[in-house]
Amino acid sequence: MEFPVELPGKFAQLAEDLGIRAQDISETFTRGTGPGGQKINKTSICVELTHIPTGTVVRVQKHRQQSANRLSAYKLLISKVEEKKKGKESAKAKRIFKLRKQKVRRSKRAKEKILEAKHHRSDIKDTRKKIV
Repeated sequence: MEFPVELPGKFAQLAEDLGIRAQDISETFTRGTGPGGQKINKTSICVELTHIPTGTVVRVQKHRQQSANRLSAYKLLISKVEEKKKGKESAKAKRIFKLRKQKVRRSKRAKEKILEAKHHRSDIKDTRKKIV
């Protein structure tokens, strides 16, 4: 399964695991839109990839070179297909879950319990002080 761009090892392995084949992806190049002036309006640097089995479509126009946009588009397409196929088990979903879990505030009871343990520890340490 040879892709038209050289994918980094992580993405190539992920594509293989998910069963993404180069034949299943249609690729079109269009003129870009937005700021950038004449260069954007005259050259076809915007890359649009469609993964036919899943119907996932990706458009990338981040970079000024078509080759760089093409690589970014393939990476993004593989990530989106992973998210679609694996759902909660995808790398992105796990990363989001971890961040949410870290941001959750502790309950009042949990805070009290932690402080209680700290105060107990501090009392133990106070008994170690030398008597003057």
